[in-house]
Amino acid sequence: MAHVLIIGGGIGGQATALLAARRGHTVELFERDTRAPGTALDRDFFGWRRPAVPQATQPHALLGAARNVLRVELPDVHAEMLRLGARERHELDWFDTRPPTRPGDEDLVMLQARRIVLESALATALRAESGVVARHGEPVTGLTTVVGPDGIRVTGVTAPTGRFSGDLVVDAGGRRGGVERFLAEAGCRPVVVERHRTGLAYFCRWYRLPDGMDEGPRRPWAVTGGAFAGCAVFPADNRVFAVTLFVHTGDLTRAALRDPEVFEAAARAFPPGAAWLGLGGQPLSDVLAAASLDNRWSAPADEQGPVVSGLVPVGDAITHTNPTLGQGTSLALWAASRVARTAHQEPGSYRFAAEYHAWALRTLKPWFDFQVVADTAIGERFATRASRTGTAREVAALFDCALEDPEVMRARARVRHLADPPERAYADPEIRARVARWLAERPDYAPNAVGPDRAEWEKLTAG
Repeated sequence: MAHVLIIGGGIGGQATALLAARRGHTVELFERDTRAPGTALDRDFFGWRRPAVPQATQPHALLGAARNVLRVELPDVHAEMLRLGARERHELDWFDTRPPTRPGDEDLVMLQARRIVLESALATALRAESGVVARHGEPVTGLTTVVGPDGIRVTGVTAPTGRFSGDLVVDAGGRRGGVERFLAEAGCRPVVVERHRTGLAYFCRWYRLPDGMDEGPRRPWAVTGGAFAGCAVFPADNRVFAVTLFVHTGDLTRAALRDPEVFEAAARAFPPGAAWLGLGGQPLSDVLAAASLDNRWSAPADEQGPVVSGLVPVGDAITHTNPTLGQGTSLALWAASRVARTAHQEPGSYRFAAEYHAWALRTLKPWFDFQVVADTAIGERFATRASRTGTAREVAALFDCALEDPEVMRARARVRHLADPPERAYADPEIRARVARWLAERPDYAPNAVGPDRAEWEKLTAG
C-alpha cells in the first residue's frame, strides 16, 4: 500500500483522502485553512471567510455523475448529505407524469445542496478515518524531488513544520495552489496550460423559503436567457435556494446588479426568478459576484508526456470548468476515485503518471472541451446581443423541445449528468427527428427569446 500526501483540503482533496484510506493507503492531507468544515451549515456557509475558495458561496450542482460516485464508493457521505438536508431531484420529474422508466434513468438524479453540505459530510467521514492525518493550518510551501532515469520525480512536500515523504503526491490545491511554480523551481519542463476566457460574470443571492414551505415550484427553475443575459435558480438544502443572473463582462449594466433591489427587479424579468422570488423567501446574503471566470486545462504534461512523476492533479488543479454546466464536482470525484483505485500500482513511477495523464485525456478532457464550446456560444451571444441562426438555432431548439418532449429531455439529461457525450446522445436518429418535427411545427421559432428585451433590461438596471 502507498503513503499518499494530498495538497489541499477542498472537495477533491477530502474525497481523494477518504477514498484512498478506504482502500488501505495511509494519507496525510495539508490544508492552509486552520479548520475543517463543521455541521453548522449556515454559519460556515455565510460567515466563514475563505479567500482561497472564492467559489465556496456560489451555487453548486451535484450532477448524477457525482451522486453515483458518492452512492457507490462513499455511501456514508451520501447518507450524511441527505441527513444534513440535501434533496434529490430526478430530471424527468420536470413533467407532470414521469415517462416510463428506462435503463440508465437512475443516473439522472441531481443532489441539490450548497457546497458546504458536501464538504461537511466529507469532513465528518474523514474525522472517523484512522488512516488519515489532516494537517489544517499547514500550507504546502514546496516539493522535494529527485532526478532519475525517467526525469524528475516528486518524493514529498515541505510545510512550515518540516519535510514529509510519500509514495505519491496529489495536487488538490486548485487553480491557485502554487504547484506549477513548485515544479518550475524543481527544474521541470513548463506545464502546458490551455485557457479559454468565457466573458461571463455571475451574480447570485441566497434566500430561504418561508416557514412551512419545504419545496419551491417544480418548474420553472432551469437556466433561461435572452440575447444578452440569463437567469437560473438553484434549489439547495434546508429550504435554501439561490437566484443567479449572468451577463457579459463587457456589459456596462452589470455593476448595477450588485444592488439587491436592482438584482431582484432584473431577476423577476425571467420566469425562474419571478416564480421563486414570488414565494416571499427571506434573503440570506448580499448579492455575490463572480467574474474573470475561465475554462482551464493544466495537466502537468506537454507533447512529450508527463513533466514529472510522483505527482498527479485532481479537481481544479487539472481542469477548472466554468459553472454554467456544473461539471466541476463530478470531474473532481472521478479523478479522486481513479487515484484511489490505482495508488497501489507503483505510484511514484513515470508509467503511473503517464497512465493517469492518458486516463485524464480520455475521461476528463472531452467534458472540458464540451464546456469550452458551450461557453463560447453563450459568450458570443451575450457580447453581440444577437441570437444566431443555423446550428445555434438547432441547439436552442433541442433544449426547448426537451421541456416538452420526455425523450428529448432524457437525451439532454444524459449529457447534463455526464452519462453520455453529446455527440452520442444528440446524434440519435429518434432525437434528431423529434427536434426536427418540433421545429417544423414552429416556423417562427426564435431561440433565446425568454426574458426582457434590451430596453426593458436597461430600465431595470438603471434602478
